[in-house]
Amino acid sequence: MAMSSNPLDVITFGEAMLLLIAEQPGPLENVQTFRKRSAGAETNVAMGLSRLGLKVGWASRLGTDAMGRYLLSVMQSEGIDCSHVVCDSTQKTGFQFKGQVTDGSDPPVESYRQGSAATHMGPDDIDVPWLLSARHLHATGVFAAISNSSFFTAQKTMDLMRRAGRSVSFDPNLRPGLWATPQRMREGINDLAIRANWVLPGLEEGQFLTGESTPELIASFYLQRGVDAVIVKLGSQGAFFAGKEGTGSGYVPAFPVAKVVDTVGAGDGFAVGVISALLEGMGFTQAVDRGVWIGARAVQVLGDNEGLPTRAELDQAFAQSLNVPASNH
Repeated sequence: MAMSSNPLDVITFGEAMLLLIAEQPGPLENVQTFRKRSAGAETNVAMGLSRLGLKVGWASRLGTDAMGRYLLSVMQSEGIDCSHVVCDSTQKTGFQFKGQVTDGSDPPVESYRQGSAATHMGPDDIDVPWLLSARHLHATGVFAAISNSSFFTAQKTMDLMRRAGRSVSFDPNLRPGLWATPQRMREGINDLAIRANWVLPGLEEGQFLTGESTPELIASFYLQRGVDAVIVKLGSQGAFFAGKEGTGSGYVPAFPVAKVVDTVGAGDGFAVGVISALLEGMGFTQAVDRGVWIGARAVQVLGDNEGLPTRAELDQAFAQSLNVPASNH
């Protein structure tokens, strides 16, 4: 495939899935009507960054079925470069059901992705000139977990970008059901994390991956292994960040949320805020502040990506001085 004529800001590799969201709360088997949307950790981030005005490319595989056609049209409508999405008539598109909850807890999710088109992605799917046309790569543990070949693809894309002097962000996004064992998940995710510049684990994820208990020690684990910065998501408590010597560290409080509707996608929204701000040259305090604000928007809507703001919405919010300085440690 030909390289895009316009250099990109961010590229991500990952699976898009058709998402069917329950229109009523209760067990999935009792729900009669569902709302059609898209799902995927990497695609959520791609959408969010594109809405903020960044030039984003997404590489993947889809079937040519109705689900694949729908997902491709959704991504194209977001202004994302989909020139490296392979549509294969011999493969199927993954999908998932998501329940609706009323108490702010994590909704039930059932995924059907085994053997999907995206699981067949491998290192040969990497168009190196296209990849290196971008200044940043965002990777997650979800794509790496869906097959052995996708794991090798994640390794190679991260290595190529780092060697070329580009920046790489990595969200562990642990999915235990996609890994053979917890130990294999820990080893695989940490193998990828230390290939990145910026690592964005949740607190429980970081505790599992590092064996450490506090945000400071989790950050130290990765900083000692060559990562440039670690940002630990703390849910309703905000986030903690720490970087290489001279970068500083600190806690950034969360933004108040009147009612949590759906927590799915909050981490992707957080990544959108952090990545976009850092690529704009902002410091870590401002970047994390933007991340927690977008994460707070994400938990107030049913879909995985409806809460991701446009550039106008972001600018308006921060013009009203919503950002709160971090307290340095």
